[in-house]
Amino acid sequence: MRETVPLETLVAAAAGLLILARGGMELWLERLNQRHVRAHADAVPEAFKDTVDPATYAKAVEYTLAKSRFRQVEAGYDALLVMAVLFSGLLPGFYGAVVGSLGGSVWAAAGALFIIGVTLALAGLPLEWHAQFHLEARFGFNTTTARLWWLDRLKGLLLGLGLGYPLLALVLKLVDWTGPRWWLWAWACVLGVQLLMAVLAPVLILPLFNKFTPLPEGALRERLLALARKTNFRARSIQLMDGSKRSRHSNAFFTGFGRFRKIVLFDTLVEQLAEAELAAVLAHEIGHFKKKHIVKMLALSAAGLLAGLYLLSWLAGQAWFYRAFGFAPGSLAPAFLLFGLLSGAATFWLSPLVNVWSRHCEYQADAYAAAAMDEPGSLIGALRKLSQKNLSNLTPHPLYSGFHYSHPTLLERERALRQRSNRG
Repeated sequence: MRETVPLETLVAAAAGLLILARGGMELWLERLNQRHVRAHADAVPEAFKDTVDPATYAKAVEYTLAKSRFRQVEAGYDALLVMAVLFSGLLPGFYGAVVGSLGGSVWAAAGALFIIGVTLALAGLPLEWHAQFHLEARFGFNTTTARLWWLDRLKGLLLGLGLGYPLLALVLKLVDWTGPRWWLWAWACVLGVQLLMAVLAPVLILPLFNKFTPLPEGALRERLLALARKTNFRARSIQLMDGSKRSRHSNAFFTGFGRFRKIVLFDTLVEQLAEAELAAVLAHEIGHFKKKHIVKMLALSAAGLLAGLYLLSWLAGQAWFYRAFGFAPGSLAPAFLLFGLLSGAATFWLSPLVNVWSRHCEYQADAYAAAAMDEPGSLIGALRKLSQKNLSNLTPHPLYSGFHYSHPTLLERERALRQRSNRG
């Protein structure tokens, strides 16, 4: 008589296949993109021949290929690490030892999860170090020091200990307080903390990592304030952030809510762009606010969090989920741990859908910026300069772009802006 394969064995096999499928897909996408980039490496694309010199384009191709090779190593390493953690048999023993040494409370269970998370983060530090001090430094982007790099990670660890650890313990305790509907209460608590941090982070957390100074009086400040008035965008201040102490990459954003909202420009951005181009970049960020993209993003994130916690609560009630990875059923904390290790392999396949929505928002913000500036040229000029300064890939493979690009490519954004201008 044929023996039935235990359900937990099938679950473990399915999980392993899912992890390997993601890793394999990432490796294949990188290889696909490498071939596509090399096929266009001989000459500057026709659309950019007037604005990108051959030397800069060649360096951008080299940077793209170097990053792609590194991501292949990273994808393989991550897949092997997760496989080893899940299927070596060490995880249940390590978790049990930590809980046993700390006691049987939710604080002990949360502490075990926190320690395991920190241990996995430590395993990734060599790759992070290589990316910063070898890859980025090779192409002239790295400006951070070893001391600052380690301080950043120490601060992140302390913030996780002070904020994340108590929140995790609270969520685990909600099972005792609220019963089977704990996931609804957990969702409300986590969402509340996220919204609170969105208000407090610009005031309490961001200054721990960067220095913020008011934009000096002058023509640029007046131009940006005039744009804010024109678009009826109220901000408490316009500030410069010392992004140059870590990298030569640049950015701009606004942060906070209500009277705490402030416009932030990287100092590298101010150095790289002309005043009109900076105004166009700010108009783009204002466009995200006016089109309610931030609110929609928060709503989408909240819906994803709710769905994830509901799925976690269901899995936590299935004995086969625990046994598939060597845990004894009953405690919620191991389910959290397993869910965290496996969720990335599942949500990876949703990346193209998320990116479609994100790109739609970017197109809308671009259109808003062009209308606010009464012309698209300033934004196009800013996008081109930023692409050159950041050595962006001008010729990504469409499938690779679909999985990895939350923003449209430079050529796609230019086409959309020019088409809108022609219709106008």
